[in-house]
Amino acid sequence: MDLSSSDSEKSGSVYKAILYAFFANLGIALSKTWAAMHTGSGSMLAEAIHSYADCGNQLLLVLGMKQAGRPADSDHPMGYGKLTYFWSFIVALMLFSMGGLFSIYEGVHKLESHEPLNQAWIGLVVLIVAIGLEGLSLLGCLKQIKLLRGDKSLFSWIRATRQSELLVVLSEDVAAITGLVLAAGFLGAAIVTGDNRYDAMGSISVGAVLIVISLFLAFRIRALMVGQSAAPEIRSKIDRIITEHGAVDHLFNSITLQFGPNIMLAVKIRMKPELTLNEAILQINALEKQLKEQVPQIGWCFVEPDIED
Repeated sequence: MDLSSSDSEKSGSVYKAILYAFFANLGIALSKTWAAMHTGSGSMLAEAIHSYADCGNQLLLVLGMKQAGRPADSDHPMGYGKLTYFWSFIVALMLFSMGGLFSIYEGVHKLESHEPLNQAWIGLVVLIVAIGLEGLSLLGCLKQIKLLRGDKSLFSWIRATRQSELLVVLSEDVAAITGLVLAAGFLGAAIVTGDNRYDAMGSISVGAVLIVISLFLAFRIRALMVGQSAAPEIRSKIDRIITEHGAVDHLFNSITLQFGPNIMLAVKIRMKPELTLNEAILQINALEKQLKEQVPQIGWCFVEPDIED
């Protein structure tokens, strides 16, 4: 992974992934709404609500990124970077409530009402087309993730990433495709068997998938909201730069904290004993400059010289 990638390049990748998802979901939502009204399918209605919720989620992610870019002030000396985590967490809640719980409610309602389906094959065609569109959105998201994860596997990136916006978009795309496949399968079963309960079970299954995804997102984003360190490879690079610096005798410890796209770094070191006070100060300044040049994500750097931990 190239740790020298600029913040603007990363933000551009995230914006592109969000735009892919937004326009795909908007077109899919409109087609699902028409199909749900025409067929009376509970699975289709649940999918339509899910797509509209996803559109709203993408707008919230953009809002979060815009707000996170505000400059630091006296009340927020570390800036507003963590607002991206707040809005990502709100998106997870929306997936749980507007997506998951509503889909389950609609499925239970259809089980009890026994409402007939009308030309259900239309809904099936819409779902199949939607799977293709969501697939394109997912490919666009994976393409942008590839620019950031480098040689790391996708699973490793998911476990370690601090890019909550991209993680949300990826999770939404995976949830959408899984839900569409389930909805199409159950709707197809309803068409073949003539038993409309399959359609209701499809809606419940979609809801269950959305709840699982939303809980996963909430768990991952919670760590970032509480305060999570920089990614492991960044921490390793920071420690290597410090220990290899000619004026540093020993690195006692280093602490990083992720603030949106930026990192706060606090370091405790022992300088070479032969250095004078002025020389040590100049070397510390040079070390801070080197760290920010080689790890541009570092927004704040605090170096404490000491003789013991």
